[in-house]
Amino acid sequence: MLVNIQSQTRYARSIFIISLSCNQWNSSSLSLRSLISSNSGTDDDVETVFRIVSSSTSTKNLTQSLKSSGVFLSNDLIDRVLKRVRFSHSNPLQALEFFNYTAQRRGFYHTSSSLDTMLYILGRNRKFHQIWEVLNDVKMKDRSLITPRTVQVVLARIAKVCSVSQTVESFLKFKRLILQFDTDCYNGLLRTICQEKSMTDARNVYHNLKRKFRPNLQTFNILLSGWKSSEEAEGFFNEMKDIGVAPDLVSYNCLLDVYCKNREIEKAYNLFDKMREEGICPDVISYTSIIGGLGLVGQPDKARDILKEMKEYGCYPDVAAYNAAIRNFCIAKRLGDAYNLMDEMVAKGFNPNSTTYNLFLRCFYWSNDLGSSWSLYRRMMETGCLPNTQSCMFLIKLCNRQEKVDMALLLWNDMVEKGFGSYILVSDVLFDLLCDMGMLVDAEKCFLQMVEKGHKPSNVSFKRIKVLMELANKHDSLQYLSEKMRVFGPLMRVSERWENGPDKLC
Repeated sequence: MLVNIQSQTRYARSIFIISLSCNQWNSSSLSLRSLISSNSGTDDDVETVFRIVSSSTSTKNLTQSLKSSGVFLSNDLIDRVLKRVRFSHSNPLQALEFFNYTAQRRGFYHTSSSLDTMLYILGRNRKFHQIWEVLNDVKMKDRSLITPRTVQVVLARIAKVCSVSQTVESFLKFKRLILQFDTDCYNGLLRTICQEKSMTDARNVYHNLKRKFRPNLQTFNILLSGWKSSEEAEGFFNEMKDIGVAPDLVSYNCLLDVYCKNREIEKAYNLFDKMREEGICPDVISYTSIIGGLGLVGQPDKARDILKEMKEYGCYPDVAAYNAAIRNFCIAKRLGDAYNLMDEMVAKGFNPNSTTYNLFLRCFYWSNDLGSSWSLYRRMMETGCLPNTQSCMFLIKLCNRQEKVDMALLLWNDMVEKGFGSYILVSDVLFDLLCDMGMLVDAEKCFLQMVEKGHKPSNVSFKRIKVLMELANKHDSLQYLSEKMRVFGPLMRVSERWENGPDKLC
Protein backbone atom coordinates (compact mmCIF):
# COMPACT_ATOMS: atom_id res chain seq x y z
CA MET A 1 0.00 0.00 0.00
CA LEU A 2 2.83 2.40 0.96
CA VAL A 3 4.70 1.53 -2.25
CA ASN A 4 1.56 2.26 -4.25
CA ILE A 5 1.10 5.70 -2.61
CA GLN A 6 4.78 6.60 -3.22
CA SER A 7 4.42 5.54 -6.87
CA GLN A 8 1.34 7.76 -7.30
CA THR A 9 3.16 10.68 -5.65
CA ARG A 10 6.15 10.36 -7.98
CA TYR A 11 3.78 10.13 -10.94
CA ALA A 12 1.88 13.28 -9.90
CA ARG A 13 5.18 15.14 -9.36
CA SER A 14 6.43 14.13 -12.84
CA ILE A 15 3.17 15.28 -14.44
CA PHE A 16 3.51 18.64 -12.65
CA ILE A 17 7.14 19.07 -13.84
CA ILE A 18 6.25 18.17 -17.45
CA SER A 19 3.29 20.57 -17.36
CA LEU A 20 5.47 23.34 -15.92
CA SER A 21 8.13 22.74 -18.61
CA CYS A 22 5.51 22.89 -21.36
CA ASN A 23 4.09 26.12 -20.00
CA GLN A 24 7.57 27.62 -19.82
CA TRP A 25 8.29 26.52 -23.41
CA ASN A 26 4.97 27.94 -24.68
CA SER A 27 5.65 31.18 -22.82
CA SER A 28 9.16 31.47 -24.21
CA SER A 29 7.93 30.54 -27.71
CA LEU A 30 5.28 33.26 -27.59
CA SER A 31 7.84 35.72 -26.27
CA LEU A 32 10.21 34.83 -29.10
CA ARG A 33 7.47 35.25 -31.66
CA SER A 34 6.52 38.60 -30.15
CA LEU A 35 10.16 39.71 -30.14
CA ILE A 36 10.69 38.71 -33.75
CA SER A 37 7.50 40.49 -34.78
CA SER A 38 8.19 43.74 -32.95
CA ASN A 39 11.93 44.13 -33.52
CA SER A 40 12.40 46.33 -36.59
CA GLY A 41 15.59 46.83 -38.56
CA THR A 42 17.17 50.08 -39.69
CA ASP A 43 17.20 51.30 -43.29
CA ASP A 44 20.84 50.17 -43.50
CA ASP A 45 19.85 46.68 -42.36
CA VAL A 46 17.11 46.54 -44.99
CA GLU A 47 19.59 47.65 -47.66
CA THR A 48 22.17 45.08 -46.52
CA VAL A 49 19.73 42.18 -46.62
CA PHE A 50 18.25 43.33 -49.93
CA ARG A 51 21.74 43.36 -51.46
CA ILE A 52 22.43 39.87 -50.13
CA VAL A 53 19.16 38.53 -51.54
CA SER A 54 19.69 40.21 -54.92
CA SER A 55 23.27 39.00 -55.34
CA SER A 56 22.97 35.46 -53.94
CA THR A 57 23.89 32.68 -56.36
CA SER A 58 22.61 29.70 -54.37
CA THR A 59 20.73 28.76 -51.22
CA LYS A 60 24.01 28.00 -49.46
CA ASN A 61 25.46 31.35 -50.49
CA LEU A 62 22.32 33.16 -49.28
CA THR A 63 22.33 31.37 -45.92
CA GLN A 64 26.01 32.02 -45.25
CA SER A 65 25.77 35.68 -46.25
CA LEU A 66 22.71 36.31 -44.04
CA LYS A 67 24.36 34.63 -41.05
CA SER A 68 27.63 36.53 -41.46
CA SER A 69 25.82 39.87 -41.88
CA GLY A 70 24.78 39.90 -38.22
CA VAL A 71 21.41 41.48 -39.12
CA PHE A 72 18.45 40.37 -36.99
CA LEU A 73 15.74 39.16 -39.36
CA SER A 74 12.58 40.49 -37.74
CA ASN A 75 9.11 40.41 -39.31
CA ASP A 76 9.27 44.13 -40.02
CA LEU A 77 12.66 43.87 -41.73
CA ILE A 78 11.59 40.88 -43.84
CA ASP A 79 8.43 42.69 -44.88
CA ARG A 80 10.42 45.77 -45.96
CA VAL A 81 12.99 43.69 -47.85
CA LEU A 82 10.25 41.87 -49.76
CA LYS A 83 8.63 45.20 -50.64
CA ARG A 84 12.02 46.38 -51.98
CA VAL A 85 12.14 43.26 -54.13
CA ARG A 86 8.61 43.92 -55.35
CA PHE A 87 9.17 47.53 -56.38
CA SER A 88 12.63 46.91 -57.83
CA HIS A 89 11.41 43.98 -59.97
CA SER A 90 14.28 41.84 -58.64
CA ASN A 91 14.66 38.09 -59.17
CA PRO A 92 11.54 36.36 -57.76
CA LEU A 93 13.26 33.03 -57.12
CA GLN A 94 15.97 34.67 -55.01
CA ALA A 95 13.22 36.35 -52.99
CA LEU A 96 11.54 32.97 -52.57
CA GLU A 97 14.80 31.44 -51.27
CA PHE A 98 14.96 34.25 -48.71
CA PHE A 99 11.30 33.78 -47.75
CA ASN A 100 11.72 30.02 -47.28
CA TYR A 101 14.99 30.38 -45.36
CA THR A 102 13.46 32.76 -42.82
CA ALA A 103 10.35 30.57 -42.49
CA GLN A 104 12.47 27.58 -41.42
CA ARG A 105 13.76 29.23 -38.26
CA ARG A 106 12.47 27.75 -35.03
CA GLY A 107 9.61 29.73 -33.51
CA PHE A 108 9.35 32.11 -36.47
CA TYR A 109 6.14 32.86 -38.33
CA HIS A 110 5.76 35.15 -41.32
CA THR A 111 3.12 37.89 -41.27
CA SER A 112 0.17 37.96 -43.66
CA SER A 113 1.66 41.07 -45.23
CA SER A 114 4.96 39.31 -46.03
CA LEU A 115 3.10 36.32 -47.43
CA ASP A 116 0.93 38.48 -49.68
CA THR A 117 3.96 40.42 -50.95
CA MET A 118 5.83 37.20 -51.72
CA LEU A 119 2.83 35.81 -53.60
CA TYR A 120 2.49 39.06 -55.54
CA ILE A 121 6.15 38.87 -56.61
CA LEU A 122 5.74 35.27 -57.79
CA GLY A 123 2.46 35.99 -59.55
CA ARG A 124 3.81 38.99 -61.39
CA ASN A 125 6.55 36.76 -62.77
CA ARG A 126 4.04 33.98 -63.59
CA LYS A 127 5.53 31.53 -61.09
CA PHE A 128 2.14 30.01 -60.37
CA HIS A 129 3.48 26.57 -59.45
CA GLN A 130 5.61 28.15 -56.72
CA ILE A 131 2.59 30.10 -55.46
CA TRP A 132 0.68 26.92 -54.67
CA GLU A 133 3.79 25.39 -53.07
CA VAL A 134 4.13 28.40 -50.76
CA LEU A 135 0.45 28.32 -49.86
CA ASN A 136 0.59 24.59 -49.03
CA ASP A 137 3.65 25.16 -46.82
CA VAL A 138 1.95 28.04 -45.01
CA LYS A 139 -1.17 25.94 -44.54
CA MET A 140 0.87 23.31 -42.71
CA LYS A 141 2.55 25.83 -40.41
CA ASP A 142 0.03 28.62 -39.76
CA ARG A 143 -3.16 28.53 -41.76
CA SER A 144 -4.40 31.81 -40.28
CA LEU A 145 -1.89 33.74 -42.44
CA ILE A 146 -3.99 32.96 -45.53
CA THR A 147 -6.68 35.66 -45.58
CA PRO A 148 -9.30 36.91 -48.07
CA ARG A 149 -6.73 39.52 -49.11
CA THR A 150 -4.32 36.68 -49.95
CA VAL A 151 -7.02 35.17 -52.16
CA GLN A 152 -7.43 38.44 -54.03
CA VAL A 153 -3.65 38.97 -54.44
CA VAL A 154 -3.22 35.53 -56.02
CA LEU A 155 -6.33 35.72 -58.20
CA ALA A 156 -5.42 39.18 -59.51
CA ARG A 157 -2.12 37.86 -60.89
CA ILE A 158 -3.74 34.73 -62.33
CA ALA A 159 -6.57 36.67 -63.97
CA LYS A 160 -4.09 38.82 -65.90
CA VAL A 161 -2.94 35.89 -68.03
CA CYS A 162 -5.58 33.17 -67.58
CA SER A 163 -9.21 32.82 -68.57
CA VAL A 164 -12.18 33.54 -66.32
CA SER A 165 -12.89 29.82 -65.86
CA GLN A 166 -9.26 29.19 -64.83
CA THR A 167 -9.45 32.10 -62.39
CA VAL A 168 -12.59 30.61 -60.82
CA GLU A 169 -10.92 27.18 -60.65
CA SER A 170 -7.97 28.75 -58.82
CA PHE A 171 -10.42 30.46 -56.47
CA LEU A 172 -12.05 27.12 -55.59
CA LYS A 173 -8.62 25.68 -54.68
CA PHE A 174 -8.55 28.02 -51.68
CA LYS A 175 -11.36 26.02 -50.07
CA ARG A 176 -8.77 23.57 -48.69
CA LEU A 177 -6.25 26.29 -47.82
CA ILE A 178 -8.08 29.04 -45.96
CA LEU A 179 -9.74 28.77 -42.56
CA GLN A 180 -13.02 30.38 -43.64
CA PHE A 181 -13.93 30.05 -47.30
CA ASP A 182 -16.80 32.50 -47.13
CA THR A 183 -18.40 35.57 -48.71
CA ASP A 184 -15.31 37.69 -48.06
CA CYS A 185 -13.34 35.36 -50.36
CA TYR A 186 -16.20 35.43 -52.88
CA ASN A 187 -16.08 39.23 -52.83
CA GLY A 188 -12.34 39.07 -53.50
CA LEU A 189 -13.00 36.97 -56.60
CA LEU A 190 -15.65 39.40 -57.85
CA ARG A 191 -13.38 42.40 -57.28
CA THR A 192 -10.65 40.66 -59.29
CA ILE A 193 -12.99 39.85 -62.19
CA CYS A 194 -14.28 43.43 -62.19
CA GLN A 195 -10.75 44.84 -62.34
CA GLU A 196 -9.02 42.35 -64.63
CA LYS A 197 -11.81 41.07 -66.87
CA SER A 198 -15.16 42.52 -67.93
CA MET A 199 -18.28 43.40 -65.99
CA THR A 200 -20.16 40.85 -68.10
CA ASP A 201 -17.79 38.19 -66.75
CA ALA A 202 -18.30 39.52 -63.22
CA ARG A 203 -22.07 39.31 -63.62
CA ASN A 204 -21.86 35.71 -64.85
CA VAL A 205 -19.55 34.66 -61.99
CA TYR A 206 -21.86 36.38 -59.50
CA HIS A 207 -24.93 34.50 -60.73
CA ASN A 208 -23.08 31.14 -60.96
CA LEU A 209 -21.78 31.26 -57.38
CA LYS A 210 -24.35 33.32 -55.49
CA ARG A 211 -26.11 30.20 -54.20
CA LYS A 212 -22.87 28.91 -52.65
CA PHE A 213 -22.02 32.23 -51.02
CA ARG A 214 -24.58 34.56 -49.52
CA PRO A 215 -24.11 37.98 -51.20
CA ASN A 216 -23.84 40.87 -48.76
CA LEU A 217 -23.66 44.66 -48.95
CA GLN A 218 -19.99 44.60 -49.97
CA THR A 219 -20.77 42.16 -52.79
CA PHE A 220 -23.20 44.58 -54.41
CA ASN A 221 -20.99 47.62 -53.78
CA ILE A 222 -18.13 45.88 -55.62
CA LEU A 223 -20.38 45.13 -58.58
CA LEU A 224 -21.98 48.59 -58.58
CA SER A 225 -18.58 50.29 -58.60
CA GLY A 226 -17.59 48.49 -61.80
CA TRP A 227 -20.54 49.17 -64.09
CA LYS A 228 -20.32 51.83 -66.78
CA SER A 229 -23.88 51.25 -67.98
CA SER A 230 -26.52 52.96 -65.83
CA GLU A 231 -29.08 50.31 -66.86
CA GLU A 232 -26.89 47.47 -65.55
CA ALA A 233 -26.07 49.38 -62.36
CA GLU A 234 -29.74 50.06 -61.71
CA GLY A 235 -30.49 46.34 -62.18
CA PHE A 236 -28.04 45.32 -59.45
CA PHE A 237 -29.17 48.20 -57.24
CA ASN A 238 -32.75 46.91 -57.43
CA GLU A 239 -31.69 43.29 -56.96
CA MET A 240 -29.91 44.05 -53.72
CA LYS A 241 -33.06 45.64 -52.34
CA ASP A 242 -35.17 42.70 -53.54
CA ILE A 243 -33.09 40.21 -51.51
CA GLY A 244 -33.23 42.40 -48.41
CA VAL A 245 -29.81 44.11 -48.56
CA ALA A 246 -30.26 47.79 -47.75
CA PRO A 247 -28.12 50.18 -49.84
CA ASP A 248 -25.73 52.40 -47.89
CA LEU A 249 -23.93 55.63 -48.78
CA VAL A 250 -21.32 53.71 -50.79
CA SER A 251 -24.06 52.03 -52.85
CA TYR A 252 -25.70 55.34 -53.67
CA ASN A 253 -22.35 56.94 -54.50
CA CYS A 254 -21.57 54.11 -56.95
CA LEU A 255 -24.88 54.61 -58.76
CA LEU A 256 -24.42 58.38 -58.65
CA ASP A 257 -20.98 58.05 -60.22
CA VAL A 258 -22.38 55.94 -63.07
CA TYR A 259 -25.04 58.57 -63.81
CA CYS A 260 -22.50 61.39 -63.80
CA LYS A 261 -20.01 59.58 -66.03
CA ASN A 262 -22.83 58.87 -68.48
CA ARG A 263 -23.78 62.58 -68.43
CA GLU A 264 -27.21 61.76 -66.91
CA ILE A 265 -27.16 64.77 -64.60
CA GLU A 266 -30.93 64.89 -64.14
CA LYS A 267 -30.93 61.31 -62.81
CA ALA A 268 -28.02 62.20 -60.55
CA TYR A 269 -29.91 65.13 -59.00
CA ASN A 270 -33.02 62.95 -58.53
CA LEU A 271 -30.90 60.34 -56.76
CA PHE A 272 -29.51 63.11 -54.53
CA ASP A 273 -33.06 63.96 -53.44
CA LYS A 274 -33.90 60.30 -52.88
CA MET A 275 -30.83 59.88 -50.65
CA ARG A 276 -31.94 62.75 -48.43
CA GLU A 277 -35.49 61.36 -48.30
CA GLU A 278 -34.12 58.06 -47.00
CA GLY A 279 -31.97 59.80 -44.40
CA ILE A 280 -28.65 59.23 -46.19
CA CYS A 281 -26.69 62.47 -46.32
CA PRO A 282 -24.53 62.92 -49.44
CA ASP A 283 -20.84 63.21 -48.56
CA VAL A 284 -17.89 64.88 -50.27
CA ILE A 285 -17.58 61.88 -52.64
CA SER A 286 -21.20 62.40 -53.73
CA TYR A 287 -20.58 66.07 -54.49
CA THR A 288 -17.30 65.28 -56.26
CA SER A 289 -19.20 62.99 -58.66
CA ILE A 290 -21.68 65.79 -59.40
CA ILE A 291 -18.81 68.24 -60.02
CA GLY A 292 -17.22 65.79 -62.46
CA GLY A 293 -20.53 65.17 -64.23
CA LEU A 294 -21.19 68.88 -64.71
CA GLY A 295 -17.77 69.23 -66.30
CA LEU A 296 -18.57 66.45 -68.78
CA VAL A 297 -21.71 68.29 -69.93
CA GLY A 298 -19.76 71.53 -70.39
CA GLN A 299 -20.76 73.38 -67.20
CA PRO A 300 -17.46 74.04 -65.35
CA ASP A 301 -18.73 77.28 -63.78
CA LYS A 302 -21.78 75.56 -62.28
CA ALA A 303 -19.48 72.82 -61.00
CA ARG A 304 -17.32 75.45 -59.27
CA ASP A 305 -20.45 76.82 -57.58
CA ILE A 306 -21.08 73.36 -56.10
CA LEU A 307 -17.92 73.84 -54.01
CA LYS A 308 -19.73 76.71 -52.25
CA GLU A 309 -23.22 75.20 -52.17
CA MET A 310 -22.13 71.97 -50.52
CA LYS A 311 -21.01 73.91 -47.43
CA GLU A 312 -24.64 74.88 -46.80
CA TYR A 313 -25.37 71.19 -46.17
CA GLY A 314 -22.45 70.82 -43.74
CA CYS A 315 -20.18 69.13 -46.26
CA TYR A 316 -16.84 70.71 -47.06
CA PRO A 317 -14.74 70.16 -50.20
CA ASP A 318 -11.45 68.29 -50.02
CA VAL A 319 -8.50 68.05 -52.42
CA ALA A 320 -10.30 65.51 -54.63
CA ALA A 321 -13.33 67.84 -55.00
CA TYR A 322 -11.09 70.75 -55.98
CA ASN A 323 -9.24 68.49 -58.42
CA ALA A 324 -12.53 67.58 -60.09
CA ALA A 325 -13.40 71.27 -60.53
CA ILE A 326 -9.88 72.07 -61.80
CA ARG A 327 -10.12 69.18 -64.27
CA ASN A 328 -13.28 70.72 -65.74
CA PHE A 329 -11.49 73.99 -66.52
CA CYS A 330 -8.51 72.09 -67.96
CA ILE A 331 -10.85 70.15 -70.27
CA ALA A 332 -12.41 73.47 -71.32
CA LYS A 333 -8.87 74.84 -71.92
CA ARG A 334 -9.47 77.62 -69.39
CA LEU A 335 -6.14 77.26 -67.62
CA GLY A 336 -6.40 80.73 -66.06
CA ASP A 337 -9.55 79.69 -64.15
CA ALA A 338 -7.91 76.39 -63.28
CA TYR A 339 -4.89 78.17 -61.79
CA ASN A 340 -7.17 80.54 -59.84
CA LEU A 341 -8.99 77.56 -58.38
CA MET A 342 -5.69 75.97 -57.35
CA ASP A 343 -4.67 79.23 -55.64
CA GLU A 344 -8.03 79.30 -53.84
CA MET A 345 -7.43 75.73 -52.78
CA VAL A 346 -4.05 76.68 -51.26
CA ALA A 347 -5.57 79.74 -49.54
CA LYS A 348 -8.09 77.47 -47.80
CA GLY A 349 -5.30 75.30 -46.41
CA PHE A 350 -5.31 72.46 -48.95
CA ASN A 351 -2.05 71.36 -50.52
CA PRO A 352 -2.29 70.42 -54.21
CA ASN A 353 -1.20 66.82 -54.77
CA SER A 354 0.42 65.13 -57.75
CA THR A 355 -3.02 64.57 -59.29
CA THR A 356 -3.65 68.32 -59.22
CA TYR A 357 -0.38 69.07 -60.99
CA ASN A 358 -0.87 66.26 -63.49
CA LEU A 359 -4.05 67.95 -64.73
CA PHE A 360 -1.93 70.90 -65.85
CA LEU A 361 1.02 68.77 -67.00
CA ARG A 362 -1.28 66.83 -69.32
CA CYS A 363 -2.42 70.07 -70.96
CA PHE A 364 1.17 71.26 -71.36
CA TYR A 365 2.21 67.87 -72.73
CA TRP A 366 -0.37 67.93 -75.51
CA SER A 367 0.48 71.54 -76.34
CA ASN A 368 4.21 70.64 -76.37
CA ASP A 369 4.91 73.32 -73.75
CA LEU A 370 8.05 72.14 -71.93
CA GLY A 371 8.73 75.57 -70.41
CA SER A 372 5.41 75.71 -68.51
CA SER A 373 5.76 72.04 -67.58
CA TRP A 374 9.19 72.62 -66.13
CA SER A 375 8.06 75.71 -64.16
CA LEU A 376 5.23 73.65 -62.67
CA TYR A 377 7.64 70.85 -61.86
CA ARG A 378 9.92 73.25 -59.98
CA ARG A 379 6.87 74.51 -58.06
CA MET A 380 6.03 70.94 -57.08
CA MET A 381 9.53 70.34 -55.76
CA GLU A 382 9.63 73.66 -53.88
CA THR A 383 6.31 72.97 -52.14
CA GLY A 384 7.33 69.43 -51.17
CA CYS A 385 4.88 67.65 -53.49
CA LEU A 386 6.87 64.81 -55.04
CA PRO A 387 5.83 63.96 -58.61
CA ASN A 388 4.37 60.52 -59.25
CA THR A 389 5.13 58.27 -62.21
CA GLN A 390 2.59 60.00 -64.46
CA SER A 391 4.16 63.41 -63.74
CA CYS A 392 7.62 62.07 -64.57
CA MET A 393 6.43 60.49 -67.81
CA PHE A 394 4.88 63.75 -69.03
CA LEU A 395 8.16 65.55 -68.33
CA ILE A 396 10.61 62.96 -69.66
CA LYS A 397 8.62 62.49 -72.88
CA LEU A 398 8.62 66.23 -73.48
CA CYS A 399 12.38 66.32 -72.86
CA ASN A 400 12.82 63.47 -75.32
CA ARG A 401 10.59 65.11 -77.91
CA GLN A 402 12.53 68.39 -77.72
CA GLU A 403 15.93 66.73 -77.11
CA LYS A 404 16.48 68.59 -73.82
CA VAL A 405 19.10 66.31 -72.29
CA ASP A 406 20.05 68.66 -69.44
CA MET A 407 16.46 68.82 -68.18
CA ALA A 408 16.05 65.07 -68.54
CA LEU A 409 19.16 64.43 -66.46
CA LEU A 410 18.04 66.95 -63.81
CA LEU A 411 14.72 65.09 -63.53
CA TRP A 412 16.53 61.75 -63.30
CA ASN A 413 18.93 63.00 -60.61
CA ASP A 414 15.97 64.34 -58.58
CA MET A 415 14.31 60.94 -58.87
CA VAL A 416 17.44 59.15 -57.69
CA GLU A 417 17.97 61.59 -54.82
CA LYS A 418 14.34 61.88 -53.64
CA GLY A 419 13.12 58.40 -54.58
CA PHE A 420 9.97 59.23 -56.57
CA GLY A 421 8.58 57.92 -59.87
CA SER A 422 9.12 54.65 -61.71
CA TYR A 423 12.80 54.17 -62.57
CA ILE A 424 11.90 51.47 -65.08
CA LEU A 425 9.40 53.48 -67.16
CA VAL A 426 11.32 56.77 -67.03
CA SER A 427 14.68 55.13 -67.75
CA ASP A 428 13.39 53.58 -70.99
CA VAL A 429 12.65 57.05 -72.38
CA LEU A 430 15.82 58.54 -70.90
CA PHE A 431 18.07 55.85 -72.37
CA ASP A 432 16.41 56.37 -75.78
CA LEU A 433 17.25 60.07 -75.58
CA LEU A 434 20.84 59.56 -74.39
CA CYS A 435 21.55 56.88 -76.98
CA ASP A 436 20.05 58.98 -79.78
CA MET A 437 22.30 61.86 -78.73
CA GLY A 438 25.34 59.56 -78.50
CA MET A 439 25.80 60.28 -74.77
CA LEU A 440 26.99 56.81 -73.82
CA VAL A 441 28.88 57.92 -70.69
CA ASP A 442 25.73 59.48 -69.22
CA ALA A 443 23.67 56.43 -70.21
CA GLU A 444 26.15 54.17 -68.41
CA LYS A 445 26.08 56.40 -65.32
CA CYS A 446 22.26 56.43 -65.15
CA PHE A 447 22.20 52.67 -65.73
CA LEU A 448 24.50 52.08 -62.75
CA GLN A 449 22.54 54.52 -60.56
CA MET A 450 19.42 52.52 -61.29
CA VAL A 451 21.05 49.20 -60.48
CA GLU A 452 22.54 50.60 -57.26
CA LYS A 453 19.01 51.50 -56.21
CA GLY A 454 18.01 47.87 -56.78
CA HIS A 455 15.90 48.48 -59.89
CA LYS A 456 16.31 46.36 -62.99
CA PRO A 457 16.66 48.25 -66.30
CA SER A 458 14.49 46.80 -69.05
CA ASN A 459 16.06 44.26 -71.41
CA VAL A 460 15.30 46.60 -74.33
CA SER A 461 17.31 49.45 -72.75
CA PHE A 462 20.17 47.14 -71.87
CA LYS A 463 20.37 45.79 -75.41
CA ARG A 464 20.35 49.30 -76.87
CA ILE A 465 23.25 50.39 -74.64
CA LYS A 466 25.01 47.10 -75.37
CA VAL A 467 24.95 47.72 -79.12
CA LEU A 468 26.41 51.21 -78.73
CA MET A 469 29.13 49.97 -76.37
CA GLU A 470 30.11 47.26 -78.85
CA LEU A 471 30.34 49.86 -81.61
CA ALA A 472 32.46 52.09 -79.36
CA ASN A 473 34.70 49.12 -78.37
CA LYS A 474 33.89 49.66 -74.68
CA HIS A 475 34.08 45.97 -73.90
CA ASP A 476 35.19 46.38 -70.27
CA SER A 477 32.25 48.66 -69.50
CA LEU A 478 29.88 46.28 -71.26
CA GLN A 479 31.17 43.33 -69.24
CA TYR A 480 30.68 45.32 -66.02
CA LEU A 481 27.09 46.22 -66.93
CA SER A 482 26.40 42.60 -67.88
CA GLU A 483 27.60 41.45 -64.46
CA LYS A 484 25.30 44.01 -62.82
CA MET A 485 22.34 42.74 -64.85
CA ARG A 486 23.02 39.14 -63.79
CA VAL A 487 22.09 40.15 -60.24
CA PHE A 488 18.48 40.29 -61.43
CA GLY A 489 18.63 36.85 -63.03
CA PRO A 490 19.20 35.70 -66.63
CA LEU A 491 17.88 37.82 -69.47
CA MET A 492 14.62 36.33 -70.71
CA ARG A 493 13.23 36.67 -74.19
CA VAL A 494 9.61 37.74 -74.27
CA SER A 495 8.71 34.62 -76.27
CA GLU A 496 10.09 32.35 -73.54
CA ARG A 497 7.35 33.41 -71.17
CA TRP A 498 4.72 32.15 -73.56
CA GLU A 499 6.41 29.12 -75.07
CA ASN A 500 3.86 26.83 -73.45
CA GLY A 501 0.94 29.23 -73.97
CA PRO A 502 -0.76 31.27 -71.21
CA ASP A 503 -3.28 28.52 -70.49
CA LYS A 504 -0.57 26.28 -69.05
CA LEU A 505 0.61 28.88 -66.54
CA CYS A 506 -2.22 28.32 -64.11
